[in-house]
Amino acid sequence: MKYPLDAEEREILEHFERGEVTTAPEAEREMETARQAARNTFNKTRRVNLRVTERDFNLAHARAREEGIPYQTLLSSVIHKYLSGRLTENR
Repeated sequence: MKYPLDAEEREILEHFERGEVTTAPEAEREMETARQAARNTFNKTRRVNLRVTERDFNLAHARAREEGIPYQTLLSSVIHKYLSGRLTENR
């Protein structure tokens, strides 16, 4: 082994080796979200500075945490969906 494990890491490894570790129920969804975020990282061509209210900023952070994605990715997705016509305003 290249790196020494601390006590917590050894305990996790022992559980894994005994077959006691299972996949989290939402693991596949979370991995796909991470894959999409990674793909989106390479698609960006322009940097934009955007000023929003403190309330909107906090709401974006909260929603992004719920979705398990960075808030910048969430805001970028909302803008993209709106501009491409897939997100419309309900009145």
